[in-house]
Amino acid sequence: MRVSSVKEAASAGVTLADERPQIVSRDEEPSRAHRSEGTMVMPLVRGLAILSAFTPRQPWMTNQEIALETDIPTPTVSRMLHSLVSIGYLRYSPERRKYRLAASILSLGYAAIAHSNVQRLARVEMQTFADSSDSYVVLATRERLDVIVLETCASRQTAPKLDLSAGMRLRIASSPMGWALLAALPELERFYLLGNIERKMGRQWPHLRRRIGEGISQVQNHGFCSSFGEWEPELVIVAAPLTIADHTPLVLACVGRSSKMARARVDRELGPRLVATATSLQDKTLFTE
Repeated sequence: MRVSSVKEAASAGVTLADERPQIVSRDEEPSRAHRSEGTMVMPLVRGLAILSAFTPRQPWMTNQEIALETDIPTPTVSRMLHSLVSIGYLRYSPERRKYRLAASILSLGYAAIAHSNVQRLARVEMQTFADSSDSYVVLATRERLDVIVLETCASRQTAPKLDLSAGMRLRIASSPMGWALLAALPELERFYLLGNIERKMGRQWPHLRRRIGEGISQVQNHGFCSSFGEWEPELVIVAAPLTIADHTPLVLACVGRSSKMARARVDRELGPRLVATATSLQDKTLFTE
């Protein structure tokens, strides 16, 4: 069962699959010390767990589906759904007998990213990179054990069409974007996260441990990491960490067709250019933040 730290706290319990990067739930175990503080407001935690249960691939959910996804008792879910509908964060369809996020929830996400000078500057650089490399460029960050997409830009020519948009999530363990983010973290924090990943991945862990290690080593030696045909057979992903003061670690990635992104081109041109773009953004934000 896929769970999140919000869900774990909400259920007072805890427990990723599939190597391929895809839209996922939120995963990370909170520290025992934090759990023992007894300062969590459980109705708030459970309300957030319910809101976090909805995804682009599962926009409509029944009461029972939400209870199963969050591990919150069904009667409690029913009461909280009623409250969330009343204050405008959820919408209920009598015909479907299901719930979905309402437009009001957008204000929460928008407040988190609005007026971000980093994203404004990144958008210009990303579009330039996408057009010159005929690729799809992504800006993302880490949230628990997921990579969450903040911004995307596609080449105006023939970039691959991808089902990626702001707010979508990828597993940090199985994506070059995740490996680049892990490489940018302080060593102790990275070890902590890898410990969480190991506990949740089961038999997939040996393979993922090797790929994560290779990705981190690539970043440390060259500034970027890459994968060829691991997401889709015809796609190549290149990712470089973007570290900006007073911001959570970010990652820039470009995705393109293997016919146009051969390994030699990635190593000699696209990877170094992506690193240079990240460095340029770091420098620009020093003077504009």
